[in-house]
Amino acid sequence: MKVAVVGATGLVGGMMLKILEERNFPVTELIPVATEKSVGSEVMYKGKAYKVVNAATAIAMKPALALFSAGGATSLELAPQFAAVGCRVVDNSSAWRMHADIKLVVPEVNGHTLTETDMIIANPNCSTIQMVMALAPLHKRYGIKRVVVSTYQSVSGAGMKGVTELMAQRAGNTEVKAFAHTIDLNVVPQIDVFTDNGYTKEEMKMALETCKIMGDDSIKVSATTVRVPVTSSHSESVNIELLHDFHENDVKQLLGTTPGVIVIDNPAMLAYPMPIDAAGKDDVFVGRIRRDYSQPNTLNCWIVADNLRKGAATNAVQIAKVLHNNGWI
Repeated sequence: MKVAVVGATGLVGGMMLKILEERNFPVTELIPVATEKSVGSEVMYKGKAYKVVNAATAIAMKPALALFSAGGATSLELAPQFAAVGCRVVDNSSAWRMHADIKLVVPEVNGHTLTETDMIIANPNCSTIQMVMALAPLHKRYGIKRVVVSTYQSVSGAGMKGVTELMAQRAGNTEVKAFAHTIDLNVVPQIDVFTDNGYTKEEMKMALETCKIMGDDSIKVSATTVRVPVTSSHSESVNIELLHDFHENDVKQLLGTTPGVIVIDNPAMLAYPMPIDAAGKDDVFVGRIRRDYSQPNTLNCWIVADNLRKGAATNAVQIAKVLHNNGWI
């Protein structure tokens, strides 16, 4: 199977290569793709060096699968070109997520909706992925009316430039490029640009993508997305208003038996999920599960996941695995 990774030299692209290798995905020929300035450079995969090629070369090679992490404009231009030669595209940008005829997929939640006719498939926003992993089983059992979420997102969500800037500021370089303000020893309540309604694009992504993935436009989502000086893994404080009442122990058992979700919730032992523990792992971790006593049928929880893995690369490879298991690639 020929597999192209578009954006192979970037942070997420590199993680895609790592996940493909870790999961022993049946790659017979790897095609790393990047911009012209990176053509001719090399990436490592399973101990072998592969030369980076441009998109035109990759398309001519007619891969069966292309994993994209190269930005929205690139995806809009190139994904249809790859699809036109029979290549399945799993795109990590926001370019295709809200297109009516493009599936937005978290395999554990709605992987069953994929069909043989899906040539371009969208990978959701990293913050949305980890949240719906916990919301989906709750919605199925209790029904969800409203979600209020505040995120604590690591600098790697902005790519290598975000990590580099945090480290540079810690070393004394006060230059600000990747974020709106200094990120070291600070918290910035802005991710992406502001829209006309006062919310950022990141906040609106969480609201719109959640409804699409869950297949229910009645779910109301209000998000505040925040950048914090952490290198890896996003955290979320989530308040969930349910349609039906619940017992906290039942919620913990339900989430604890959900594939891909691990519950860490023991206040007596100071046990709860933290970014430092989620880094490098593919699961979504949930803790601080407790009733909201300010109104009926409402609970609070804390959700943490590695944004480069389950929030991006792992989810994309899992989508590819569904395609492969069905014999479509």
